[in-house]
Amino acid sequence: MKKYYDTLISSPLFSHIPENKLDELLRSIKAKVKVFSKDEAIFLEGSPAIYIGIVLSGTVLIVRTDYYGNRSIVSSAEPGELFGEALAFSQIKELPVSVVADSRTEVLMINCDSLINAKEADCEVKNQIIRNLLKVVAVKNLTLNRKIEIISKRTTREKLLSFLMYYAKKCGKNEFDIPYDRQQLADYLEVERSAMSAEIGKMRKEGIIKSKKKHFVLLNPSE
Repeated sequence: MKKYYDTLISSPLFSHIPENKLDELLRSIKAKVKVFSKDEAIFLEGSPAIYIGIVLSGTVLIVRTDYYGNRSIVSSAEPGELFGEALAFSQIKELPVSVVADSRTEVLMINCDSLINAKEADCEVKNQIIRNLLKVVAVKNLTLNRKIEIISKRTTREKLLSFLMYYAKKCGKNEFDIPYDRQQLADYLEVERSAMSAEIGKMRKEGIIKSKKKHFVLLNPSE
């Protein structure tokens, strides 16, 4: 577990928890590291909502599939980030989404009941964990609202520009990488891939963007 400490300490779940206390906590809750290959399901829709996951390496996708098999990407998680926390603590019986590894991925699996009821953890650590969880859930709420705002745009171009402007602002510059390939981006925006690719091509010709795979540059119209 020691080799993952830099990632765990950077995780919002363990913010403001000293390393020696973190070591005690992880031992007491019997957290386990699991390895998943690309496209392997970490959580399946319909399974019990019991565990919280922390990405140690790789990337995971949180996906929803409708009755007709159409996939929508709800969000993604990278090293240090959590997934499943809101669902695990909501006490719902079945997960409404699946979580899939986007590459070879290592995940720290934590039973939510064990985390909150850890007998060996002192009160200060437990209180900090609860504060951290509340902050994580609040941030995830804002992220979900942001996605709703993006996909509520009327046209594919408006959705694309809204998404790209959000990432430019997030990165603090007009040149950046997004976490999705073309199909994943279409799934996130909930549009047809062919229509989205055609729109990206048009925006390149019009001098609005430059792009190559996951790399984008937002341009001024005058450039």
